[in-house]
Amino acid sequence: MADTTTTTPTTVASTARATTVATATGAVTGKTVIDDAVVSKVAGIAAREVSGVHSLGNGAARAIGALRDAIGQRDFGQGVKVEVGEKQIAADIVIVAEYPVALQQVAEGVRSGVSRALEQIVGMEVAEVNVTVQDVFIPGDDDADDEKKEARVA
Repeated sequence: MADTTTTTPTTVASTARATTVATATGAVTGKTVIDDAVVSKVAGIAAREVSGVHSLGNGAARAIGALRDAIGQRDFGQGVKVEVGEKQIAADIVIVAEYPVALQQVAEGVRSGVSRALEQIVGMEVAEVNVTVQDVFIPGDDDADDEKKEARVA
């Protein structure tokens, strides 16, 4: 889990940082814990928003993801692995790019989009975002396969 804030300096955990919020009645302290699954979900949503990204995850993860989508339980963290430290986050993201996009540009878009989202939403520094292009989606391939199957049956 990612600890982002804690109470007083006497109880500060090694994986957290202290935060004090001033209010009209005085200072309020507390501990905020952000689970790794939440960080993965934020990164996954940001990666999917990048133009040229078809989906996230390797073949097995996408197959399981298709089943989850069918029952309305989409996994936004699919294809994302995060490591959360005291002050920094590192993310590994596996994508399927759409053909014919420039793969380096898509990877850089994912890197910058995920980094920006994690810094803004989670509030921690991003050490690195590694992007693996696992596959390329060709829009016409699936349609051609469906036609071939139908032709064999007829």
